[in-house]
Amino acid sequence: MRVRSAVRQAGLVAAVAALALSAGCAKKDDSEVQASGVKLVEAGKLTVCTHLPYPPFQSKDASGKVTGFDVDVMDLVAKELGVEQTIIDTPFEGIKSGQDLNTGKCDAAAAGMTITAERQKVMNFSDPYFDATQAMLVKTGKTYKTLDDLRGKKVGVQAATTGRDYAKKFEKEKGLQLVEFEDLAAEQQALANGQVEAAVNDLPVWSEYLKKNPGGFQVTAEFDTGEQYGFSVKKDGNPELLKKINETLAKAKQDGSYDAIYEKWIGKRPSA
Repeated sequence: MRVRSAVRQAGLVAAVAALALSAGCAKKDDSEVQASGVKLVEAGKLTVCTHLPYPPFQSKDASGKVTGFDVDVMDLVAKELGVEQTIIDTPFEGIKSGQDLNTGKCDAAAAGMTITAERQKVMNFSDPYFDATQAMLVKTGKTYKTLDDLRGKKVGVQAATTGRDYAKKFEKEKGLQLVEFEDLAAEQQALANGQVEAAVNDLPVWSEYLKKNPGGFQVTAEFDTGEQYGFSVKKDGNPELLKKINETLAKAKQDGSYDAIYEKWIGKRPSA
C-alpha cells in the first residue's frame, strides 16, 4: 500500500509540476506578444505594412531586401521595443483605408503617407516626420512649366495618393487628362515611354528618380501643399505603440539619428 501510495503521490507531484510548467510556458507565450508594454500582432516582431516601390522611403535593393528612409526610422522603433522589424508589401488602398491595421495584418504602416483629415478618421497618426510637397516631372526638353501648359495632355498620377488628389482638383479647370497608375514604378514607366506628357507625385520620389536617371527628366514645377508624412497605427487600438513611435522620433531628432537617416536617403540635412 505504501509503495502504491508513494507512486500515486509521485505521479500527482509530476502532474502538478507538468501543469505548472505548461502554465508557465503559456504565460511566457502570452507575454511575448508584449514588447515594452506594446502589444504586437506577432511575438518578437514589429510588423509594418508598406507599398513598394516608393524610393527613397521604401524599395528593394539588388539583393531583394527592403530599404529606405521609412525602413531605417521604423528600425529605430523596433530596436526600442527589443524586436525585429518585418515588412509586408501590400496595396496602398488597404493602408490608406485603415483596413490592414484594423484586421491585424500589421502593427503599423510606414509608406511615405501624408497625414490628412480623411485618413485620420480611420487610423491614428504619429507626429509628422517628414515635410513633403508635390512636383511635376517631364522629359528633358519638354516645355511644360505649369499645369496650364498641359491642357488637353495626359498627366500621370499614382492612385490613392495626395498627388492624384491635387491634380484632380485642377482636372476640369485646366483641361487635364489624368491617367492613374497603381504604383510609382508604373507611373514612371509611363512617362519614360511617352504614355503621358508629365507626371505628378511627391518631390522626394522624383529627386530619387533623377539620381538614377540623370539627364533624362526634369522637375519643372513644385506645388507647396503643406503636406507632412506620418506613421500610422490602428484607430484607437494601439496607443502604447503610437506613444513609442513618437518617443523614438523625438529621441532620434535629438541625438542626431534622424539627421543621419535624412542625409543618407534625401541628400541634405533638414533645416532647423
